[in-house]
This record gives sequence, structure tokens and C-alpha cells, in this order.
Amino acid sequence: MVKKNIKLQYFALIISFITLVLYHLPFYEFVCNNINIETLHGNVLLISLTILALVLNAFVFYIGLYLLRSIGKWILILFFNINAIAVYFVNTYGVIIDKTMIGNVINTNFEESSSFFSFTLVLYLFFIGILPSILLFRFTIVYPKVKRFLISVFLTLIFLLSLAYANSSNWLWIDKHSKTLGGLAMPWSYVVNTSTFYIDKYKENKKQIILPNATIKNTEKSVIVLVIGESARSQNFSLYGYNKNTNPLLSKLKDIHHFNAQSCATYTTAGVKGILEYKETNQLYEALPNYLFRNGIEVIWRTTNWGEPKINIKNYLKREDLEKLGEDKLKYDEVLLFDLKEQILASGKNKILVVLHTSTSHGPTYYKKYPQQFKVFSPVCESVELSECSQEELINAYDNTIVYTDYILATLIKKLKQLNDFKTSMIFISDHGESLGENNLYMHGIPMSIAPKEQIDIPFIVWTSEDSKELKHSEMLSQHHIFHSVLDFLGMDSPIYNENMSIFK
Repeated sequence: MVKKNIKLQYFALIISFITLVLYHLPFYEFVCNNINIETLHGNVLLISLTILALVLNAFVFYIGLYLLRSIGKWILILFFNINAIAVYFVNTYGVIIDKTMIGNVINTNFEESSSFFSFTLVLYLFFIGILPSILLFRFTIVYPKVKRFLISVFLTLIFLLSLAYANSSNWLWIDKHSKTLGGLAMPWSYVVNTSTFYIDKYKENKKQIILPNATIKNTEKSVIVLVIGESARSQNFSLYGYNKNTNPLLSKLKDIHHFNAQSCATYTTAGVKGILEYKETNQLYEALPNYLFRNGIEVIWRTTNWGEPKINIKNYLKREDLEKLGEDKLKYDEVLLFDLKEQILASGKNKILVVLHTSTSHGPTYYKKYPQQFKVFSPVCESVELSECSQEELINAYDNTIVYTDYILATLIKKLKQLNDFKTSMIFISDHGESLGENNLYMHGIPMSIAPKEQIDIPFIVWTSEDSKELKHSEMLSQHHIFHSVLDFLGMDSPIYNENMSIFK
């Protein structure tokens, strides 16, 4: 293959143009949907953003390639291929590549990430990732002298500053939409936000801040089970008025109560943190299971999910641990219930907290999250490319996960009723909600400042045994009510306990 010589400034402009054309369609769709392109002002803004993106990218590529030489080409190849994957997810699921989404990506395990694989993803990667990468090797870059390089950098900076000043009337619009614009600008959406994510992680406390000691006020035998749901939104629970019967079992039980609630985040890591912390804070305080275990409460944690803060307890069981104990057929979330009653009775302690962290309603493969007998609604979406399914198919698949959740919760309550010597309670709350095609959004992870109600309205369902505590009447609850409600039910006396945050009278 014969290589053509090309000056660095022209090569940087070509790469910038390719980047603009191949990876910025979602960026321009957002801009055009949020300005009036029929006006002179709208056209000026659109042209200015185009020139800014073209010149700014070329400017960064110019400096990077000059300093890094051949390494710079390999970084561009990496950019092209990550850009292709990012654009696929933006187009397919309506996501924005901000710091929140970067956190989702980093905290995703292989099981979850592999569920997104599709033939369309391969096409994106090949046509707008690999093929443009090959183009890079058809050119030999001719680098300028240092003086010429510095003059070019200076003049480009002057031009960019002048362009920014000329668009001062648009600064307010750009600032208003900066998070979305930044989340759709490739490759800087993931480059900048990945850096920001790790900077914030570094600033976090290395260890959980220990809370003040608590004491157990009585010897009354009590068990409370906290079920943390995954991607469950309240509007698809018939307990909340949904027109399809997704709660056939819970709706028939006595002493079932449901509260309106909202999540504090739209992704698992932050949502679970909110459920387990005693107040809303950016700091990492001792999580509820750790706090209770340290203060003499028996704590059992069973999970088929991930994303929780560090859990420092004795009885911590993952899916693979439970599957070793249970039968091979227990491949779904009901494995969390296997021998649970027996483990509670074997504890020997009067006060017990059980946490069941489920993964039942996590997309995009909703249809794989429940056994076939729970395929109550059909047809269902059986594709990871959710936008390719009809709205009916997608919602049917999701609703079947709610029916399965209903079965798990009803089965759990049945087991708790058999603990005659204990006062028992169950609380089910989700980490966040889920978008199912509304406003062309799918799944979750949209920044809270612009998140739709589908991603933040969550179920908060409570059951208590007949001789247990009564519940307060509350209009709206948050995930932070969990910490204080559990302390209250177990009879814990603590300096941080807030009676107003307990759901029990």
C-alpha cells in the first residue's frame, strides 16, 4: 500500500471532518430539536457550532499528533472504535455519555455487558470504527517546524476565542444544554467524563465513615427483609393502578401497603448507596448492613446483582454461592429465597436483617429474566435493540418481569409468615426506574437534572405480620427512609436515628 505524504494541519482537519460526519448525528439531532432552524439566529448558532466542533477537534488532534507522533495515530484508532460503540448506544438506547453513564459502564460486569451484543453493534463497529481506522495508515504525516507549529496553535486559539466572543448571545443556550451537548460530542464525551468520574472517585473517602454506636433496646424477636429491586418502575405495578394485572399475588394478601416514592439516582451504584445510607450525602458513610452487623444484629446479604458499596458482614452470598447450595433449575432470582427460612432460624439471634438484591427487571434482555411460566403477556421483545421492537412487545417483556417480581415477593412473605416466633416485615424498593421507549429513551442512567419520571418513580411496598408495627400514612417517600425504618423495626437506639424518617408508627 503506497502511503501519501500529507501536512499535519491538513491531516488533523480531515480527521476532524470524519469525526464530525460519522459520530455527531445525535449531537445535531439534539441541536435541531432545541433551536428554531427557520430563523437567522438558529442558523447562525448551528453554523457556529459546526465550525467550532470542526476547528476545535482539529486543533486538539493537531497538538496531540505533533507531540505523540505515531502513538497519536493509535489513539485516534482507539477513538474511532469507541466512538462507533458510543454512537450505537446513543442511537439505540437514547443514552447520553455523561459522568453518570461512564459510572454505569465501569460498574457493569461481563454478564450485563454481554447482553448488549448484537449484529447491529458489529456493523457500527466495522463501518464507522474499523474502516475509518484503516484510512489513517494511508498517509504519512509531514510535521511542521517548531516555529510553524507554535504560530498555528496561536492563530487557531485566536480564531476560537473570536468565535466564542462572536457567539456571546448564545452562551446562555449552550450553558443550559451543556451536559447534553458534552455527552454527545465525540470523543470528548467519554474522555472528559471518564477523567471526571475517576477524579471524583479519588476524592471519595477511601473507607466508609463510621457512624455513632447503636444499642438494641429490647429482646423482641424481629426479622425484616429488605428487597432491593432492579429497574422497577412503579407505574407498571397494578398495586399502583396499572391497567394490567402485574401483581396477581400481592394484591390478594392482607397487610400489603404501597407508598409513592422517588429514587435519588438513575443508576444502580448511586441508587443502592441511597437506600443503604442514613442521609443524602456525597460522602461514603457506613452502610446499613455494616452498621447493624457491627452493633450486634444478624445480617444476611444475598445478591444476584452488583453495584452495592463494600459490605462487611459474615453472611454474604452471591448468585454462584446460592446456586451451589440450591438446585440447578434455580437460575432466576428466586434462588435468593433458597433455604432462607432455614438460615434465619439457624441464626440464634433475636434481631435479623436480610437484604435480597435482585436483578429481575434489568434490560435490555427483559425476556431472559423470568421462567417461561411467567410469560403472561405476549408477544414480547426478544432483541437487545429495543427500538426495533414494538412498544407493545417491549412493555409486555418488561411487565412479565414485574409479574415474576410479584411471585418472588409473595413467596417471600409466605416464608416469613412461617416464622411464628418472630415479628416480621418485608420492604421492597427499587434502585431506580426504567424508560421503555417514552420520548425515545430506553433503560436508565439519564442525569437526574433531566431524568424523566419513568426513571425516578419507584415502588415502595411494605408487608408486616399482624402483630408487628403499624405504618404511618405518607404522601411521598425516598430511598433514605429505609435506613431509619429498619432501625425502628429492629428496636435500635442510635444518635443518628430520625423518627420522622421511619415509615412505622
